[in-house]
Order: sequence, then structure tokens, then C-alpha cells
Amino acid sequence: MRTTIFRRKAAALLAAIPLAGVAWLAASTSPASATGASTPAAVLGYLHQISGNHTISGVHNKEPLSNPSQYTAQAHALTGKWPGLWGGELGFRADDIANRQTMINQARTEWANGSLVNLTWHMCRPDVTSCEFDGGVNGSKLSDAEWQQLITSGTTLNNDYKAKLDTAVPYFQQLKDAGVPVLFRPLHEMNEGWAWWGGRSGPDGSARLYQITHDYLVSKGLTNIIWVWNVKDTDANGGSGGVAGFYPGDAYVDVASLDPWDHGFPTGDWYQALLAVAHGKPVSLAEVGTVPTPAQLASQPQWTWFMIWADYITSANSAAGLQATFGSSRVLSQGQFTIPGGGGPTPPTTPPGGSRTGAITGVGGTCVDVAGASSVNGTAVQLYDCNGTNAQVWTVGSDGTVRALGKCLDVTGQGTANGTVLQLWDCNGSGAQAWVAESDGHLRNPQSGRYLDVPGGDTANGTRLQIWDRNTNAWQLWHLPA
Repeated sequence: MRTTIFRRKAAALLAAIPLAGVAWLAASTSPASATGASTPAAVLGYLHQISGNHTISGVHNKEPLSNPSQYTAQAHALTGKWPGLWGGELGFRADDIANRQTMINQARTEWANGSLVNLTWHMCRPDVTSCEFDGGVNGSKLSDAEWQQLITSGTTLNNDYKAKLDTAVPYFQQLKDAGVPVLFRPLHEMNEGWAWWGGRSGPDGSARLYQITHDYLVSKGLTNIIWVWNVKDTDANGGSGGVAGFYPGDAYVDVASLDPWDHGFPTGDWYQALLAVAHGKPVSLAEVGTVPTPAQLASQPQWTWFMIWADYITSANSAAGLQATFGSSRVLSQGQFTIPGGGGPTPPTTPPGGSRTGAITGVGGTCVDVAGASSVNGTAVQLYDCNGTNAQVWTVGSDGTVRALGKCLDVTGQGTANGTVLQLWDCNGSGAQAWVAESDGHLRNPQSGRYLDVPGGDTANGTRLQIWDRNTNAWQLWHLPA
């Protein structure tokens, strides 16, 4: 984070695209369709799908909030493309706070045009209504005693902080009512101490304030927020090895992100640190000055988006460099992916046309089975003697899902590691519920890159199924319904 305003650096997407669709994305040149209501699950499912092969372009639009898309327009003028992610700011100065509605209107427009929406908040201290950046957001420290008061429920500073969050609730609610999922990045760069909320490691530190922020806004019914946790590539507070001390926990994070201001593009250790702490969640470059080159993105392929910081578009980039990246087949801008209209949080339980229904049989002539024929979320998916019951009737859909009892075959916890077990869960369009039937009988989960597997080839009734690296064992070969 630079230390002055002027030098400072800085939906739903298709929940279940047929898996051949990833190659199609880069080739599409038609305008993105207007976007209807959608969900965070759909956006996250899409990010999982592109992780490893594509990255969405993005640009942040800082103050003034009265002109909330000026830097996006600059990117278009230089590259001929509208970024696939629009970044906005909730503001800290009084005049910008007064223009939040203008910014929210722009966010709705950008979503309707086919871009993801990202919001950042350079928040003043909890006990200050508005402030300047220098001496307000940056450089205005809390004492240790004030910090303990801040994270203690019912205290003056804690109540002040929640009151400040309340000022943003109506704007998030407007986006929720419009069906717009929001990538929200609160308390960013928390592993560095330039802002009053940062630099405090451990369970009662910056991560605790993030948890309080999450829980409070969720308690207000804001189910449209995608929670983006963020750190900077600083050597302070343990460097990349200290990142875990600032992580608020998997239940609080949907996307893990990095701002590579010290190194320009992440070093290998920072890339690996983010992947390690993310536990299989999508990762992104939440702020960059110089746009990553196509070669850099190919070398670290799991970044799902980058967001250029506002005026750095022109101060840190050449037109040729911007054009090379925005024109790369790896990079998706507005019009190169489709954001479909959605509806409720759960897709219809009836799969689209072209599906096949029947038993899935495997090693020893046994069947894939839902334990106890239960449709409760989290029910184990196991191997069992074939018996013709509904617990063994599966629909292999043309949308990439495998369904039984009105729910989907799911990799537990979005896991990607060998040995992660399978369960039945509400269909939600995530990568954990996407499957590809290969011609030789293997069934692949693209998100993890691993395959439906019987542990050790054990054919005993009740053996719980898992994902595992592809091999030639008979217990990875499946016969699907005709």
C-alpha cells in the first residue's frame, strides 16, 4: 500500500458450464449477455472451473466515487476491451461517502454488462465518521488497549465499528435485491501495518476483526457477499511463512488473494503460500500495478483474476503491455465469458436434456450407492451390492453433474487432495460437483484433477468412495447408465 491517495497502489457466472465449455470461453467474441439474478455459489463454481487455465482481467476504480468507472474506461481506450472485473470503493472522505449510491448504480450496470463486481473499503477508524487517507486510514493506529476493546462485543469501539458497517449494509442490500454477487475484500493487506486494522497476527489480531466483520454482515442477511481475504507480499510479520497467522479460517473465506506490490509479480514462495493457506479455494491477484504478462500468468496458472490499481493503468504500464495481456487467450475480458441469469441459490434438481439414468457399477459388479437411501446433506456415497433401489439410481447429466435422490455427487468440502471422500449434497454448481466421463471408463473431477476411486479396491458393502490420482486399477473403471 502506497502512503498517499495519489501514489497509492493500490456474476453469477455459469455454475455448471458443460466441462468442454472452458475451451470455448477464450474463443467467444460475442458480447456478454445481460446478467440476471445469481449467487455467490455460481461465481465460485465458475472460478474453480477456470483456475489453472484462464484468468479474468480487472481494473479498480478509486475515488472520486462520483466518477466510478473512469479507470475501467481508460483500460478500454487502451486495449479495446472492457475488463471482466469491475472494482469499486466504499470510500472514506465525506464527499465520497455521499456518492456511494452513484458507485452502487455503476456496480449494477457493470454486472448487467457482464463483469464481476469487486468492492474494497478503505475504512476510517471505527470512532471517526470520515477522514483523509493519510492520517486517517493510513497512519491512524489503535493502541493495544483500544484493539482489545474493538474486538470485544458490547464495548464502545466494538459498537462504533458495527455502526460503521451498518452504513454499508443498505448498499449491499441493493445489490442483493438485484441478484448481484459481490466480491468483497475487507481489511485488506492485513499482514502489513500501514492501516489501523493491519499488522496484528494471531487469533486476537487482524483475523479476529475480519471474523467479526463477516459474522455481522451475514447476520444482516447479506448472503450475496463472496468473502475475499487479502494479504500483501511483504517481508514484515514473517513474510510468506507468516501468512497463516492472519488467516481467519476456512469458514470465513471464499477466495484468498495477494497484492504483490513489493515484488511486482508474486515470487514462487508467495504463490505457494497462498495456495497452501487457501485449502483448495480460488486464489487471485487482488491488486497489481504492472499488469502480469501472459507468460507470468502461465507460470502461476491458478490466479483466477487480476485487478490493476486505478491510475497505475497508465503510470506503470505501456499500451503494448496492456494489449498483450488483455489480448492473450488466457485472459477473459467482458464479452469473452457469459454470465447467465440465475434465480435462487439452488439450481433445479431436474438435469437438462441429454441425461442418462440408471445404476453406476464398478469393481466386482458392485454399485455406487447413497448410504441409507438418505437425501440429507453430507450422506456418504459408498459401494454396495446392486439392489435396484432409488439409492442406486443415478442421473448423469449433460451439465456435468451426477445426481441421485434429487441431489448431487459432491467432493466433501471442495477438497482436492487424494483420499477426499464423496458425499451427497444440494446441487450448487460448484467444481466439487462437476464430473467428466472419459472414454475408457474413468470418471474425473476437473476441479481436483482426480478420479472417482474405491479405496484399495475394497468391494465390501459400505466402502466409502473417494477421489484419487488417475491409475489403471480396475477400481477406477465405471460403467455409466446407457
